[in-house]
Amino acid sequence: MPDTTTERQDLVDSVRSFARRHLADGALERAHDPRYSWDIAQLLADQGLLGLTISAEDGGQGAGLANAVAVIQEIAQVCPKSADILQAGNFGAIRTFAEFGTSRQKQKYLPDLLAGRALLSLGMSEPEAGSAATELKTTATEDGDSIVVNGTKIWSTHSVDATLFLVYVRFGPGTSNIGSVLIERGTEGFTLGSPSSYMSGETWAQLYFDNCRIPKENILLGPGGFKKQMSGFNVERIGNASRALALGRLAFTIAKDHVSRRTQFGRTLNEFQGLQWKFAEVAVALDAAGALLDRAVRNAEDGLPSAYETSVAKLAANEAGFRAANEAMQAMGAMGYSTDTLVEYCMRRTRGWMIAGGSTEILKNRIAEEIFGRRFSQRG
Repeated sequence: MPDTTTERQDLVDSVRSFARRHLADGALERAHDPRYSWDIAQLLADQGLLGLTISAEDGGQGAGLANAVAVIQEIAQVCPKSADILQAGNFGAIRTFAEFGTSRQKQKYLPDLLAGRALLSLGMSEPEAGSAATELKTTATEDGDSIVVNGTKIWSTHSVDATLFLVYVRFGPGTSNIGSVLIERGTEGFTLGSPSSYMSGETWAQLYFDNCRIPKENILLGPGGFKKQMSGFNVERIGNASRALALGRLAFTIAKDHVSRRTQFGRTLNEFQGLQWKFAEVAVALDAAGALLDRAVRNAEDGLPSAYETSVAKLAANEAGFRAANEAMQAMGAMGYSTDTLVEYCMRRTRGWMIAGGSTEILKNRIAEEIFGRRFSQRG
């Protein structure tokens, strides 16, 4: 896979051409369809675009984080919903799984995940443990050769369609006893609630574990695994930031083209200085966020970016992406607010990413800790 600037540009050009040929048609319809696009997942897999961040030894492409970021941004600017599949196949829980899973676990699950035939969802948040992830209550108790899981998870992306779940659990009291397990859909004692919808149109279902018994070999990370899990989660945040930036740029481009054609009061809208300044300010914000994202990716050790640089990049990309989409919608007026274009969809999605994967407020807390060289407890 590409490892030089020229080779990466060749990859980007190839992916852009592929996206325009195969994903542009139907992009608007997919954006408004809550279902997971299994056909697109398999198309992307056939193109070698799943498993970019996963080593060739494990069946992935071994392309590295920088190439994966370049690919997901190109796809997102043509078909945002298809980029969600790239997130699941490169940046989401699958990256944590590939990094820390046993050989047996990876041999069992990765082939179907990387072929687009299976889907992994992360069970992290709980009714009383959202941003305060270490307060999770879902338990994992040893019982002979089994682990018995009890608890509830909410807000899990792709939970309605997923075939496998990476679930954060507590093996005992304290942060040192937090780890994770793998639970297959259909396992006895594991049920899903009725689907609910986000503002973005995505759906999720509550996960219920009632004496759900799994084999010990399904432990991904045992007690003491929380920090490792969060290091993998930083890759998910990079994917979040990449899509926020890409959708902001997509909305920006659609609006730029609109105001360059649309005539009011005898001249095109782009001749009004008020709009010129809006577009100039948004361009600066997008470029700055892009540079911070590039820094986090460039400095990632073994494909796992630092918590600080990831937090800075995600905060900048979330704010810039939403600002771009929101200003694009305003510049286009009723057309931007209409579901006839992707602009309002970009606005809704970028707003959600300011909450998902670490809210902007939590990111600021993490950045402040780096600045002052100490931890700040949020508990009263």
